Amino acid sequence: MRVSINITRYSWPDGPERLGAELERIVRLADQTGLDTVWVSDHLLQADPTSTLDAEMLEAYTTLGFLAAHTRRVRLGTMVTAATFRPPALLVKAVTTLDVLSGGRAWLGIGTGHHQGEADAMGLPLPPLPERFERLEETLRIAARMWANDTSPFEGRHFRLGGPVNSPQPLRRPHPPVLIGGMGEQKTLRLVALHADACNLFDIPDGGRTIRHKLGVLARHCEDVGRPYGEIEKTVSARLGETESADGFAERCAAFAELGLDHVVVITNGPWTEDAVARLAEAADRVRTA
Repeated sequence: MRVSINITRYSWPDGPERLGAELERIVRLADQTGLDTVWVSDHLLQADPTSTLDAEMLEAYTTLGFLAAHTRRVRLGTMVTAATFRPPALLVKAVTTLDVLSGGRAWLGIGTGHHQGEADAMGLPLPPLPERFERLEETLRIAARMWANDTSPFEGRHFRLGGPVNSPQPLRRPHPPVLIGGMGEQKTLRLVALHADACNLFDIPDGGRTIRHKLGVLARHCEDVGRPYGEIEKTVSARLGETESADGFAERCAAFAELGLDHVVVITNGPWTEDAVARLAEAADRVRTA
C-alpha cells in the first residue's frame, strides 16, 4: 500500500512571506519518510470546500518545479489537471520537463475538470462535459504519441498539431505514469482502461460498497479492451482527521487494501503540518510492516 500527501491548502499562519519556507519544510519531511508522492491541486482559485475562493492558491506546475528542487525521492504530480486548462502539447512539455529535472519522478494527473466558478472568474475554458471528455481523450492520445517520439501531424476534432517534437524525452520510460481522476462508469473508467496507469476514486463512507462497484466496472472495461486489470494502480483520495492517530489511519489503509486499492492519497482540512506528515508517515510504515 502506497501512501501520499495531496497539498490543497497554502494558508500557513505566517502569510505569503513564509509560504515558500513552509512548503519546503513539509515536502522535505515527506521526502525523508516513506511517503510515495507529493501531489498538488491544479487550480488558480482555492477549490477546497473547507476553504474560500480567495484563499492562497499556487499555480501547479510552477509549484511542482519548486518541489522537485527540494526533494530527491518522492514522486510529483497534479491531482488533477483539467484537460481544458492548457493546450495538450504545452501540458506534455510541462510534465516532461518536470520528469527530466526531477530525475524521472513525474506523474501526469488529468481529468475533465469541473469548477465552473473558477472558470468564469478566471476566464478559463470549461466547455460542456461531452466536449471535455473529447478533449481529454485527444490529450491522452497526443501525450502517448509525443512520449513515443512520434512527430507526425495529429488531426483531432479539437486539436491539430503540425509536428509535435518533444525533446528531451522523459527519463521515466516508457513515459511518466498517467493517472485519470474521476469515477464515471461509462466514460472515465473506460478511458482509464484504454490510456491510464492509475485511477483515482473517492473515500465514500458506505462500507466500501461504492469502491467495490467502481473497481468492478473498471475490471469489466479492462476485459472489454484487452487490458490486464492488474496493470492499473488503484488510488483513493481520503482525508486525515485532525486528531486521527497513526494507528487509526493505518487501520483505514488496511481496509482500503482489502477493497483492492493500492495507493491512498491524503488531504487535510487545513495546510499540512509537520505533525500531520509525521502521523501519516508512521501509518504508512505500519501498513508496510503489517
